[in-house]
Amino acid sequence: MRIDELLARDEPVFSFEFFPPKTAQGEQNLYAALAELRTLEPSFVSVTYGAGGSTRAKTIEIVKRIKDDYGLEAMAHFTCVGATVEELRATLDEMRAAGIDNVLALRGDPPAGQDDWVKTDGGLEYSRELVALIRADYPFAIGAACFPETHIHATSAEDDIGYLAAKASAGVDFLITQLFFDNAFYFDFLTRARAAGVTVPIIPGILPITQIGQLERMTKMCGARIPEGLRRELYAREDQPEAVIDFGVAYATLQCAELLAAGAPGIHFYTLNRSPATRAILGALKLARPWESAP
Repeated sequence: MRIDELLARDEPVFSFEFFPPKTAQGEQNLYAALAELRTLEPSFVSVTYGAGGSTRAKTIEIVKRIKDDYGLEAMAHFTCVGATVEELRATLDEMRAAGIDNVLALRGDPPAGQDDWVKTDGGLEYSRELVALIRADYPFAIGAACFPETHIHATSAEDDIGYLAAKASAGVDFLITQLFFDNAFYFDFLTRARAAGVTVPIIPGILPITQIGQLERMTKMCGARIPEGLRRELYAREDQPEAVIDFGVAYATLQCAELLAAGAPGIHFYTLNRSPATRAILGALKLARPWESAP
């Protein structure tokens, strides 16, 4: 089912993001997490590409298996990296033939060892070009990324919003945000995006914190800020890994509840291929139903 159709319903959407594992054990962990999370009836699941688009075939394989074997709606991430337009079309043809209905159109990060983005000869330079290509010739529901704290390579917050508006106008059906830990960033971003004419649903992306080192690495890569109070509480538990997880679950649950109560269309969980934290958060949210108090 198309994600834009799911978003048209009265209930919020809840989704999980996974990445293609590199090892047999990793693949086992992924499918174990999927089996556990399936009981929470997520609206959809998304599967990323590896760095530089290196897991393109594996992404399609996993998305197809999620749909066929687990009965869950799934979305494939799709980037411009390392591919000509002809190769991009071939992959889109493969996705369509596999029965995939939803695509997250991204520019993508440079391949490993390459600091700057360089357009592939015969390829595309911007995600809005990829969105336009898909919208013109393919039946997919199209998602795209957005950045409440501004894209790490943007020249300014104003330019970033302008680019987002152009991307949305190219044919985006919904947006998913980069992870953030202060809801004020999301609410401010939403106001600025709407003022720029972006009308599609904007789903907040939430990372349940389970490891301090992992959190520091991820935020450094994407430019998300860790509020000082959050950092202080995490490091107060630095020598107690289970306490870090417990606090991370509590923090993310409160964060999601506030977002849903304010009218967010759902939550996209960055699961890192693990299920316990996400299961605890989503289970609590489904019991409390904070969206019922949304304006």
